[in-house]
Amino acid sequence: MAGVTEMTARRRSPSPLLTRMRDHSPGLVGGLTGGALAAGLGLASFAMLVMLLWILSPYPDSGPGGAMHVAAALWLLAHGAELVRTDTLSGVPAPLGLPPLLLLALPVWLLHRAARDATDGGGEDEDDDYDTDDERGLAVAASRPLAAPRTAWTGVVVGYLAVAAPAALYAAGGVLRPSWLWTGVCVPLVAVVAAGAGVWSAYGRPGRPLRRLLRVLPAGARPLVLGPDGRPGVATRASAAGLAVLLGGGALLVVGSLAWHGAATQAALLRLTEGWSGRFAVLLLCVALLPNAAVWGAAYALGPGFALGAGHAVGPLASAPAPFLPPFPLLAAVPEAGQGAPVHWAAGAVPVVAALVVGWTVATGALSAERAGTGPGSTRADVWSFGRTVRAAALASTLCAAVFAGLAGLAGGPLGAGVLSRFGPVWWQAAAATLAWLGLLAIPTAVGVRAWRCRSSRPEEPRIGKQREDRAEGTHGPGRLRKGARLGRGRFTRTGVAGIAGVAGGAEAADGGRGAGSARGAGSSGGDEGAEGFWGAGVFDGARGAGAADGPRGAGAADGRDQDPETDFGLYDFLPSDPAPSDRSAPPESA
Repeated sequence: MAGVTEMTARRRSPSPLLTRMRDHSPGLVGGLTGGALAAGLGLASFAMLVMLLWILSPYPDSGPGGAMHVAAALWLLAHGAELVRTDTLSGVPAPLGLPPLLLLALPVWLLHRAARDATDGGGEDEDDDYDTDDERGLAVAASRPLAAPRTAWTGVVVGYLAVAAPAALYAAGGVLRPSWLWTGVCVPLVAVVAAGAGVWSAYGRPGRPLRRLLRVLPAGARPLVLGPDGRPGVATRASAAGLAVLLGGGALLVVGSLAWHGAATQAALLRLTEGWSGRFAVLLLCVALLPNAAVWGAAYALGPGFALGAGHAVGPLASAPAPFLPPFPLLAAVPEAGQGAPVHWAAGAVPVVAALVVGWTVATGALSAERAGTGPGSTRADVWSFGRTVRAAALASTLCAAVFAGLAGLAGGPLGAGVLSRFGPVWWQAAAATLAWLGLLAIPTAVGVRAWRCRSSRPEEPRIGKQREDRAEGTHGPGRLRKGARLGRGRFTRTGVAGIAGVAGGAEAADGGRGAGSARGAGSSGGDEGAEGFWGAGVFDGARGAGAADGPRGAGAADGRDQDPETDFGLYDFLPSDPAPSDRSAPPESA
């Protein structure tokens, strides 16, 4: 065994040159690499999916080059860019601008992750290979993030666009050509917002950048949007809750309508294509369009509905006859043309529930200070006023309407020219309907819930005062014991004070006779004066007298060192620590 080299699981620390290179690695280069890698991964994902469907298709319309062009075009469409289809029957190019919202999640997630890693310096796991007790390793870990936020953000955006531009040029050679105006606006916008969110997340989500953006709002509305601790304010939380109810209710409406028209949905899937590979592709497209369908269902519940072609609106009150459309499964959920029935009007329950949730959330935030007002150190002045509650509910309704308007604009778009130029909800109509529903119902709900809870909490105040009086009923006056009090009940006169020398019973308490003891203050030497010291005339009464000394210390005098202040008086610290001075002339009452 002498020739065996001793091995350990501990690795040596990196060389100083490698450490310096890592510490001074330029953040711009890391950002450029991360942005280019995010764009490449997104393109590769779309290319793999399209190539798989092309391989499985029994009737491919083009070769591998055509499939790659379609993949690049779909990647641009996922960012919101509008495409132009050239292979139409009429020969006139037709726009295609209805992006599946689920496809947008992949580019946004890749950009967010690339920006966060670029800000961290790309060395998040490098220190795991050597000892964590190394001072150099701890110093390097504490010095992260290495890259400045602007440097990392600029590098990711530039690197992403450096790959997106050649991809757009490549897609222009296929049958689905990108619109240069929409591509030049949507792709950089997605890159800027997603990369900025990644850098902000890497720095711990500080509140200062958001406060700078909120300077356009009035000073009274800023705390409602962003709290002082950097967390979302009451209006932001309420608007998010209302938006979640709207989208969830819209999705339930779509799923319920698909189940109600189950036969038509199945027939549309079987008629659209015959091969199982084609049906699989149609199912994937339906899944990608489910977020769009949820927004459409929410717009239908709000009242304005959505358009199935120019001039063909579908709503709960009335539905215009739709133009000739292909048998797509999701379109089977569209109600029949004609006047609305009570079952269609029941969709109005979705915005009603959303408004109630918004109002309830605002009222909960308004009453949080009142709940804290019953605790120590809290005041009733922090309770929101009537006007502030109304402003918070109105601001939450406005924020929810603004966000839903943006989603409505993204969820729709053209599918062709002429009558097919408009599909989906109209953003400004959806915003107006959302603001009307929430504004009319959320504000009264918030005010009513706040008033009801304030009224229900008022009877608790006398009860709290009564409890305090019951706890202090052992003293009829300053420094006096209640007549007839006994030792087992723990009666007392004053709370514990730091620096008390001791508590003692009188000579009578030591003998078990009268039980009226006296306590000497700090520095008392004992005696037969019967003075009360710091504690007034007597502390406990009874047959034994708490703290009475029966040893050689004198007549009923006990040194404070024999007492445990925390044990004897810690339970009574909630009483006033400095009551009125006692009447020393009055003798203690006997039991």
